[in-house]
Amino acid sequence: MASAKKKATLLSSSSSSASSPSSCCVPDSVVSAAPAAASSPNVVQDWIVASTDRRDDQRATKAAKASLIHPVDSLPDTSNAASTKGIQVLPRAQTSHPLDPLSAAEISVAVATVRAAGATPEVRDSMRFVEVVLLEPDKHVVALADAYFFPPFQPSLLPRTKGGPVIPTKLPPRRARLVVYNKKSNETSVWIVELSEVHAATRGGHHRGKVISSEVVPDVQPPMDAMEYAECEAVVKDFPPFREAMKKRGIEDMDLVMVDPWCVGYHSDADSPSRRLAKPLIFCRTESDCPMENGYARPVEGIYVLVDMQKMKVIEFEDRKFVPLPPADPLRNYTPGETRGGVDRSDVKPLQIVQPEGPSFRVNGWFVEWQKWNFRVGFTPKEGLVIYSVAYVDGSRGRRPVAHRLSFVEMVVPYGDPNDPHYRKNAFDAGEDGLGKNAHSLKKGCDCLGYIKYFDAHFTNFTGGVETIENCVCLHEEDHGILWKHQDWRTGLAEVRRSRRLTVSFICTVANYEYGFYWHFYQDGKIEAEVKLTGILSLGALQPGESRKYGTMIAPGLYAPVHQHFFVARMDMAIDCKPGEAFNQVVEVNTTIEEPGENNVHNNAFYAEETVLKTEMQAMRDCNPLTARHWIVRNTRTVNRTGQLTGFKLVPGSNCLPLAGSEAKFLRRAAFLKHNLWVTQYSPEERFPGGEFPNQNPRSGEGLATWVKQDRPLEETDIVLWYVFGITHVPRLEDWPVMPVERIGFMLMPHGFFNCSPAVDVPPNACELDTKDNDGKENGVSKSVQNGLLAKL
Repeated sequence: MASAKKKATLLSSSSSSASSPSSCCVPDSVVSAAPAAASSPNVVQDWIVASTDRRDDQRATKAAKASLIHPVDSLPDTSNAASTKGIQVLPRAQTSHPLDPLSAAEISVAVATVRAAGATPEVRDSMRFVEVVLLEPDKHVVALADAYFFPPFQPSLLPRTKGGPVIPTKLPPRRARLVVYNKKSNETSVWIVELSEVHAATRGGHHRGKVISSEVVPDVQPPMDAMEYAECEAVVKDFPPFREAMKKRGIEDMDLVMVDPWCVGYHSDADSPSRRLAKPLIFCRTESDCPMENGYARPVEGIYVLVDMQKMKVIEFEDRKFVPLPPADPLRNYTPGETRGGVDRSDVKPLQIVQPEGPSFRVNGWFVEWQKWNFRVGFTPKEGLVIYSVAYVDGSRGRRPVAHRLSFVEMVVPYGDPNDPHYRKNAFDAGEDGLGKNAHSLKKGCDCLGYIKYFDAHFTNFTGGVETIENCVCLHEEDHGILWKHQDWRTGLAEVRRSRRLTVSFICTVANYEYGFYWHFYQDGKIEAEVKLTGILSLGALQPGESRKYGTMIAPGLYAPVHQHFFVARMDMAIDCKPGEAFNQVVEVNTTIEEPGENNVHNNAFYAEETVLKTEMQAMRDCNPLTARHWIVRNTRTVNRTGQLTGFKLVPGSNCLPLAGSEAKFLRRAAFLKHNLWVTQYSPEERFPGGEFPNQNPRSGEGLATWVKQDRPLEETDIVLWYVFGITHVPRLEDWPVMPVERIGFMLMPHGFFNCSPAVDVPPNACELDTKDNDGKENGVSKSVQNGLLAKL
């Protein structure tokens, strides 16, 4: 465990973006920057504890062993020794870890390479870049990198070979995977580009990539892009019949109108992916002096609009029903004090999070170490935050893997009102929009407190330019109450430890709602996945005197439909598995009541009953609080001191299943919602539970529901858990005008993984020690007997 006595400094590393504490963090004067950090354009500053960096020893050991290692070249060196003045040169292959997110330079190279490969100028000009993301390498490449090239520098990760280890002198070049939409032909294609330092002459310039493959994917529509949404809003607001319909409702100023394009989903053949379609929802702001006037407080009902997003024109329009605009709600806004027409409370005193000696975590690029945990941070446009290579350093047992990859891969929000337009609200926010592409810069507001390390995220926009979300991912420590405690009532002596956790998070906005995604790491070996829901309700307008049972009346003329939020966490587990090993299985545990009889004469007996989930079809499971059901991922060949198999258990939090009927249209695309747990054998192509392209997907049951029909064996293999968890939201008046955070999630807890509590070695807080010294004696006499009596009484 990193000592709290170690001073924190800023040291240079190679991959993440520079950031300094915001007004929510420690002052700049607390830390100092290493002079070397300014000398290289590729070097950035990270919060780390510098004093006990084991990497220096590991590098020295590595150098000492160099004569025993037989190097071979994995690939010929293709770097160009010619001058590269004026040309952006990518770093060498081994300067970026194989799992590091693509840099802005790499994204630019990938886009330029694909665009240059276009057959004609017309094709090149029609290219729209939906996604440019790292093509993650095979697991053995990651193991090689972690063994010899990057932290944690552990050759023991690799299988032993006769004659000593044989390693390449460099890693394979990184690759990018691009999803490209052709705006002219309405085709979607997937490209693989190898990134290197090669400078190949092409039309009008240079690029440094090589196209490995390209493939047109038929009968799909890729996710929508923010640039498309903005263009769609402008097109609708300029459409004369729309302007006339708004004029009927008393609105002539189009600057007050909000057009939120929603993907059409798939309800019939009219929604087929042969056209790229959106059906916008319409809202209208009230004229006011509020800097953030809440336009969602005035939904415009009765107007039907269908937009062809390829041709960017309105193809269907109908003013079906005149519903008057709801009156301006005086409680609609949420900005401070007078700007919202209210008064803020005056009795909130400052609460400061102070770490005068710096944080206990260390960061090297995207590699994080904290309290025996270590892992890598990643980020993708669709999933957002990704956690790689999770492991726990367990004393003499060394670095013990827990999971290869953790992320949130999909979320679905179906609404329960059968009326138009609410019946078609069933957003796939990852697959149709992208959680990562909708992430916030956490510069704006105190989303995190204390000593913070931020990571930037780089994306391509629709036209191929690179956009950066600064301070996109937040890494910080949090106090988490009591970790453990016991007091001896006889002596009055007590031991108590405070818990702290390391939190990695990001927050995104999808139209009206905000979602915060968190991975918490604890000192007792737990990992918690948490989603925080906030933002603004998606409302409907009512006729005067009308009411609906499918929602809650929020204000005169306004109601909030009932709906559900579902999230899917994909967990590629690796409990005590080194690279190349596939020794995991999943066990379901149910608490069973013993039948009355000879074994239960007092009628009090119950026990935990285990069932091995042997195949994928058997492993489609649901939560059951009546039996305290949970699931354990175990290593089939590693035991603890009592001879039990080591493992981690998945403990559900609150959960639900879809309340829509089994024939609901959105369930064609979201068959994965029908069970809370799915278990599959690892396959690198199986990444998203509804398939990669759920937007307007006409195929029923694509993704998980189809993959598990292979019924692959699970008794000893490379296990992937898909946990589906949801919340049923029956809106309250207290959710208006902006919803207080609601939390939902689950826990991964060690189960026989350790030989005892891993938190027993957490030291007392300094304040606890001071209290013991001051309070241990009174007038030179020990107070233990007195305290013991008081405690007993």
